[in-house]
Amino acid sequence: MVKIADIELPDFPLLLAPMEDVSDPPFRYVCKQNGADLMYTEFISSEGLIRDAIKSRQKLDIFDYERPIGIQIFGGDEEAMAMSARIVDATQPDLLDINFGCPVKKVVCKGAGAGVLKDVELMVRLTKAVVRSTSLPVTVKTRLGWDEKSINIMEVAERLQDVGIKALSIHGRTRAQMYKGSADWTKIAEVKNNPRIQIPIFGNGDVDSPEKALEMKNRYGVDGIMIGRATIGNPWFFNEVKHFFKTGEKLAPPTIEQKVEVCKTHLLKSCEWKGEKLGVVEMRRHYTNYFKGINHFKETRLKLVTLDHLSDIVEILDSISEKFNPVLAG
Repeated sequence: MVKIADIELPDFPLLLAPMEDVSDPPFRYVCKQNGADLMYTEFISSEGLIRDAIKSRQKLDIFDYERPIGIQIFGGDEEAMAMSARIVDATQPDLLDINFGCPVKKVVCKGAGAGVLKDVELMVRLTKAVVRSTSLPVTVKTRLGWDEKSINIMEVAERLQDVGIKALSIHGRTRAQMYKGSADWTKIAEVKNNPRIQIPIFGNGDVDSPEKALEMKNRYGVDGIMIGRATIGNPWFFNEVKHFFKTGEKLAPPTIEQKVEVCKTHLLKSCEWKGEKLGVVEMRRHYTNYFKGINHFKETRLKLVTLDHLSDIVEILDSISEKFNPVLAG
């Protein structure tokens, strides 16, 4: 069993990474149904929360069936981070996560996300401000460092543990790498194997198959894996990994019927949460991923991304099984 403060997780938990415009409640619902052990919200701007920005506030929506669930915040100002921690505290998630890893320019320019990796003292102060302002366990997600010349993850891990964080998720790339090149898990393993480190260490980056997940588990000794991009349009990835860990065999890929069912659930949850109009629009980005590898799918996809009414889209989804089964590309 892995423990984050008093939160009990199974041995070697699989975590859903917080992904902007992806990890919303409808997507989290289908991931939870398919084996995710711990999930996080999309990252939320501390400044936006304080200003009561509608988009930021909506991202605080969490549901009991998601538990354990963490709300993730980002920012570069101590006071704003402390205030937003108090707002999150009132929402009563199971934990509060700080994003010190997002490499996107608009976040980094504000001295937030991975931008904080250039200033460890600031990172420590921001973390301390959050820990002091909440009764929740505080965790952090970050990267190895700003660039190849300034890999400082060991110092970051030790100092953040010292100010009270309860777990650390490490993406095995620097900010300069963005999502290019390969994630370096040896650096994550060094943190895990440091005798000073007593908190759970979760690895993140390039886990795109059950075989890769098992390799990371066995080779690097981390406490669990955080999975991001491999789950988009593929929420059953968690169950595939768990099945492989247990049996050494790959789970049969989902049938077209199963893909349709999960996609439909995702769509219905999206409309339930955001209202039909927005729910339909925001779901459009997911269809290509759900039905990747189906031959001659272009025309159907075009209908899915242009129709405006839920009932029409459900009709198209229901026709997919009949129309394309079992014509999956290899």
